[in-house]
Amino acid sequence: MEDTTRFKRFLREKNLPTPWCPGCGNGIVLKSTCDAFEELNLDTSKTVVVSGIGCAGRSAGFFNIDSVHTAHGRAIPMAEGIKMANENLNVVVLSGDGDLLGIGGNHLLHASRRNTPITIICFSNEIYGMTGGQVSPTSKKHAKTITTPDGCPDTPINVQALIKAHNCSYARTTTFHLKHLKKSIVAALEHPGLAFVDVICQCIVNNGRRIGFKDGYEMLIYYKNEYKVNDNVDLLKENEIGITRKV
Repeated sequence: MEDTTRFKRFLREKNLPTPWCPGCGNGIVLKSTCDAFEELNLDTSKTVVVSGIGCAGRSAGFFNIDSVHTAHGRAIPMAEGIKMANENLNVVVLSGDGDLLGIGGNHLLHASRRNTPITIICFSNEIYGMTGGQVSPTSKKHAKTITTPDGCPDTPINVQALIKAHNCSYARTTTFHLKHLKKSIVAALEHPGLAFVDVICQCIVNNGRRIGFKDGYEMLIYYKNEYKVNDNVDLLKENEIGITRKV
């Protein structure tokens, strides 16, 4: 019988349970990342996790491998520095959309331009969740947040266009599509250059309820119905998830 608990060797179980709210999708991403590590049998002595600040940024502290919980928006340059110092390491960034695409957006721009060989997993929950629910770079147009009570006037960032423009690997997935989520992370870890996994992830407390969802389960069912898998295409449409063609 297959051992389904092998992923736990990548976790600091003494630090569990996580501090995330009931219905939050962050734990799903954390577990799927460990599953991907296990599938590839990554060497724990040659793997490093880096995160920034925010709810998703707390992920680094749960890995039973070398990890760095760095300053807000600075996860990517820290990861680049680690990779430059030791090119034999698997360097993985886990952080939120506010940290990676807002405050750290400039670093993502130049890391993708350099095609630094790191894996970036973005918890994209369309909100600054830890600080109460401010509008983020991925908030949908007209979304009501505590800083846009009349609705967000801006269109969300097109991170796919940024990543693909620099010939890096891009995948979009959700916390409902578990097999696809793990598949996307595995593909990113195997990619020889910079790989970005955009995980549509629910924050029920500081986002979902404000935009009309009752609970985290309802958000997951929305992901199930809204997003269709379309792997191996050049560009994903707004309602598609998939692993885009490698360049």
